[in-house]
Amino acid sequence: MKKALLLLAATWGFAALAPAAHADPVVLSLVHAATTSHPAHLAALQFAKRVEERTHGQVRTEIFPASQLGSENELLQKVRLGAVDMDVTSMNYLIKYEKAFSVVVMPYLFDSYAHAHRVLDGPAMKWLAPLAEKQGFVILSNWEWGFRNITNNKRPINVPEDVRGLRVRVPPVAELEATMQALGAQVSKVGFKELPQALSQGLVDGQENPLNVIYYNKLYEVQKHLALTRHVYYNTLHLMSTRTWAKLTPAEQAIVREESKAAGDGMRRKIIAEEEELIAKMVAAGVKVTRPDAAPFRAATQGAREKIRRFAGDENVRTFLKMVDAERRQ
Repeated sequence: MKKALLLLAATWGFAALAPAAHADPVVLSLVHAATTSHPAHLAALQFAKRVEERTHGQVRTEIFPASQLGSENELLQKVRLGAVDMDVTSMNYLIKYEKAFSVVVMPYLFDSYAHAHRVLDGPAMKWLAPLAEKQGFVILSNWEWGFRNITNNKRPINVPEDVRGLRVRVPPVAELEATMQALGAQVSKVGFKELPQALSQGLVDGQENPLNVIYYNKLYEVQKHLALTRHVYYNTLHLMSTRTWAKLTPAEQAIVREESKAAGDGMRRKIIAEEEELIAKMVAAGVKVTRPDAAPFRAATQGAREKIRRFAGDENVRTFLKMVDAERRQ
């Protein structure tokens, strides 16, 4: 009798920890802009697999890579409205909803990946996540994108003056435009899908992106020079619509958060570990690589930081820079 009672208690305990079953499985849509060979897509696959396993099939995920369902701005709005459930998107796209996010895109903020991760996973997440939730987004975890670098077909870049006059494509992000303009570039807003052709035809001289974007989208095939300027650290966020979040049980929410972080951590490790390998592959393909000293570039982009300060507001900038400086001392 005692054994039966213990077994029953154990069963009840397990049931309390397991997700409550839905009448029908919940099928979530997850969108992202990366190619299917990119670490972001591999992370999305891992997330989907583990969530389905841990919820015993009650929460499933359909993945739509390579911006299949629209541009990043369009997709984020769909997530906000609940028409799409999840998005893996660059933090900068939240700027249109909450200007505090613009401070993260300031040039030359972080000393290293570890420094950026300490800030964004720690105090910045506690500050920014509630602001995002007010706009309809639950930040599940930080994923990776990387430090941005400049490629071009005109000349090697070793000092800020080498950027002057280059026609450089940037995403439709005012903070990145300000950074390139501070270096003297002529900013172009060619769409990303049109970028390879624009580069090959000479409509623009160059572009700036993290190494993984340059490699996996084969931009290096139409560029002669790569400068490892590392001028802005770019974070990606795994977001869920607050409307979708409310449909999940507390146990399912916990699983989704845990597996989002696990997938994001794996993506981080892969992107960081493979950077030198990707550089070597691009060199083997004929790309000339330079590694400029960051100090003169940091000095040259002070004007961009001031523009961002005016947009974001002094209080937001002070709040974030305090976090950056505190974590730098760790």
